[in-house]
Amino acid sequence: MRNLVAHKSCFLVLLLLLLLFTSQFSSATKKTLNRDQPCKRFVLYFHDILFGGNDVANATSAAVANETGLGNFKFGKLFVFDDPMTKDKNYLSPAVARAQGFYFYDMKSDYNAWFAYTLVFNSTKLKGTLNIMGADIMAAQTRDLSIVGGTGDFFMARGIATFMTDTFQGAKYFRVKMDIKLYECY
Repeated sequence: MRNLVAHKSCFLVLLLLLLLFTSQFSSATKKTLNRDQPCKRFVLYFHDILFGGNDVANATSAAVANETGLGNFKFGKLFVFDDPMTKDKNYLSPAVARAQGFYFYDMKSDYNAWFAYTLVFNSTKLKGTLNIMGADIMAAQTRDLSIVGGTGDFFMARGIATFMTDTFQGAKYFRVKMDIKLYECY
């Protein structure tokens, strides 16, 4: 009987030490993030030209589902896009990436869109992807969308893409400045 109690006590002590060790190990390896010091930061311009029925060569996006009629703010309208991303405001500048994905209007009482897309980098300088998603509250001067992962040069990256509308020409064309800040870089 004594042997059994000694084994149980020894087992409990070892279990307690194991739990203590793993908790200390996990807290020692936890990264602290500093909002003011991303590990990588760059600015790109997102150019979107909506297909208007006869501009196939220039269009970079198209509506694939019409609005629902609930409210006056295009609620439910869905767009797909394959937009060039440039380092400056000039649409004709060389694209450093393509933004490929979709957005839809998701608010009945004001203009608001929800985006999900991938930035595809395929140049001699950068290769890989960044996956971005989140709400674009269009009335706000700046909007933050989440960077939820990446591949290649951006393997497992996480961070924030801050949107700022740079130009808006009705439904035909818009340009968004994206300030990309990565806080987890591997």
